[in-house]
Amino acid sequence: MRPKDAATLIIVRKDHRVLLGRRNGGHLFMPHRYVFPGGSVDAGDARVACPIPLAGEVAGKLRRSVSAPRARALAMAAVRETFEETGLILGSPARHTPRSRSVHWQPFFATGHVPALDRLLYFARAVTPPGMVRRFDARFFICREEHLRGNLAGNGELEHLHWVSLARAEALPLAPITRLVLGLLAQQLNPAAARTTEASLYRELAGKELLEWHRPRL
Repeated sequence: MRPKDAATLIIVRKDHRVLLGRRNGGHLFMPHRYVFPGGSVDAGDARVACPIPLAGEVAGKLRRSVSAPRARALAMAAVRETFEETGLILGSPARHTPRSRSVHWQPFFATGHVPALDRLLYFARAVTPPGMVRRFDARFFICREEHLRGNLAGNGELEHLHWVSLARAEALPLAPITRLVLGLLAQQLNPAAARTTEASLYRELAGKELLEWHRPRL
């Protein structure tokens, strides 16, 4: 099964808490696991106009594995999926928002914003291993919470949406790649936070499921 392109957004607060939600039991892929908001790239993500491009450094890192249009579509998917699943808007107010025939983008533009792709940082890339019911080639983006607008209110895909400290997140039911990404984030935010379990997970997943890991300046 060929992995589908997907994008996810790690939203980090000033106190280093991150936003996680639990996938409901109706999902075939990772039910009841806590994840960051995100999902598959939609056809509209590549077609919808966006006047605020990715930062050059972020676009350059993404271009190592995909074309420029696909890099932009991945970033757009991260913004759209975050809005759908959490109600939070990574965007800038606009006097004239683009018109779109994409039913997935119309609710976002109805808020009077355009996506602010320049606020995204690129953190990691991971591919779901063979044998899973779904496979994704996922890019993990990071954004500071102060860059988002709106109130936390999901569409039901993620339950128990809440801000979690990196230490408390360890007790939640997580997929191995989510646990590793959180561990790498903790290590970057606080180098003393590295743990043996994270090191062993890195050795297990690096080069197999975890294909890229960057250290953006947060």
